[in-house]
Amino acid sequence: MVADSIEREITIAAPRARVWEVLTQPEFLGSWFGTGAPALIDPRPGGRILLDHGAHGPLLALIERLDPPAVFAFRWSQGPAGEDPADGTSTLVTFTLSTEPGDHTRLRMVENGFASLAFPREAVRTRFDRNGTGWTRKLTELACHTERLTLRR
Repeated sequence: MVADSIEREITIAAPRARVWEVLTQPEFLGSWFGTGAPALIDPRPGGRILLDHGAHGPLLALIERLDPPAVFAFRWSQGPAGEDPADGTSTLVTFTLSTEPGDHTRLRMVENGFASLAFPREAVRTRFDRNGTGWTRKLTELACHTERLTLRR
């Protein structure tokens, strides 16, 4: 049996507005989550995100929720690179930001939907493990990128 969700939480030494900017703006999103090229993003519910994910190919996502500067959620495919997110082949990623003392931000990320993926269980387990490791690395990159930008201002 594979768990349905991955949860990560990190505190970032930057104000919530700055973290939101790095999380959702094309030039920043492409830096911490892609290969450095700006992402293509239509910032509205139902809008698309396209990231160059290097060796993993293009990453397509659909925005489900955008509530600045508190909640950003998108659905992305767990199938082949470049595949549109769909029922049975995608998971939902939700970022929630809250203000912490000292002008810090708590970022909570939940990716759920693994239990309902229509893939063989071993393939689901591989995706779950890969994404879990990836989120730990990517959220650390997001925090470092945000904190560097904040120090420069």
